[in-house]
Amino acid sequence: MSQKPFLTDVQTLRKRARQHIDEGAVTAGYEADRETVLKLLNDSLATEIVCVLRYRRHHFMAKGPASKSIADEFLVHSNEEQGHADQIAERIVQLGGEPNFAPDGLVSRSHAEYVEGTSLEDMIKEDLVAERIAIDSYREIIQYLGEKDPTTRRMMEGILAVEEEHADDMADLLGGMSAKT
Repeated sequence: MSQKPFLTDVQTLRKRARQHIDEGAVTAGYEADRETVLKLLNDSLATEIVCVLRYRRHHFMAKGPASKSIADEFLVHSNEEQGHADQIAERIVQLGGEPNFAPDGLVSRSHAEYVEGTSLEDMIKEDLVAERIAIDSYREIIQYLGEKDPTTRRMMEGILAVEEEHADDMADLLGGMSAKT
């Protein structure tokens, strides 16, 4: 039973590293379909940007007796979504792509919708719906990536964990509002 060595010999690694040097971080060992991954990441980028904008609007539009603390939560989430967008854009560039920040088509590229909401309760519900959409779509992306692109997968797993926290926060806020009525 012949076993493959744990690591390719150093000379082969060095030789491969010099080939296609213009590919940057993407080496011959990259197994994912890069074009598909770039599309998934650009769609995720659009999703994060739409979420930033929706949360930011909700932050400014929140009115009512309990609105100050909820508005503050919206702002925290907006800032965290911006951080996700930045991570995704950076990864797109690492993979040799270009992050698509073009405003035209942003909503059509996004998994989540941009729904403004008229009341504080509506805003919370729309944010919860958007988080649930992001959770499912990011989970599918993670499953698609598997072991073919572990760096992108780990990044998306970290983002997914925060999206789950956001959904939990919105569900708590919504539950708190229902208890008061």
